[in-house]
Amino acid sequence: MTSVPKTLDTSPAYPPLVLETPAMEASVTALIDRVFGPGRFAKSSERLREGNTLLADCSFVALRDGRPVGCCRMWPVTIGGEAVAFLGPLAVDPDERSAGLGQALVESACETARAAGWRAVLLVGDGPYFGRIGFTNAHTADVTMPGPVDQRRVLLLPLREGGDEGLSGPVAIAPGRRATS
Repeated sequence: MTSVPKTLDTSPAYPPLVLETPAMEASVTALIDRVFGPGRFAKSSERLREGNTLLADCSFVALRDGRPVGCCRMWPVTIGGEAVAFLGPLAVDPDERSAGLGQALVESACETARAAGWRAVLLVGDGPYFGRIGFTNAHTADVTMPGPVDQRRVLLLPLREGGDEGLSGPVAIAPGRRATS
């Protein structure tokens, strides 16, 4: 006779998610470097992170045994002068993939951005992957990244009704948010 467990394990298959802290900077950067390599510095998205100030209250890290195995960072930018949060990079250690960790990181970051009052989240990424979370390119035709990019990969997620509508123009680091050396 087969026994049936009395309780189902509903805990996620991924490690706990925590807000990124300044103390995590070096280890999170090392994770991103492992996942993306030096090619990440050539991407136009990197122009929006260089010299910008991390939205630590919307950026999450997955920790396993005290070591980052996933991260999702958010940055303040503008599209034609309108403030939005910019998501990226999303990095997950190869050994931690296929368990929903990346999606959980993105959903957590977007929900905290919604709670913080951001109107939308912008990213450059894979439409089918991020589409599962609600990102689309329906309102991005007039959004101009600071460098070459496949326009089909420029995606927005509205965080309030119409939050992704009427956004057009250049994407830039939000005024007053540049990091100081």
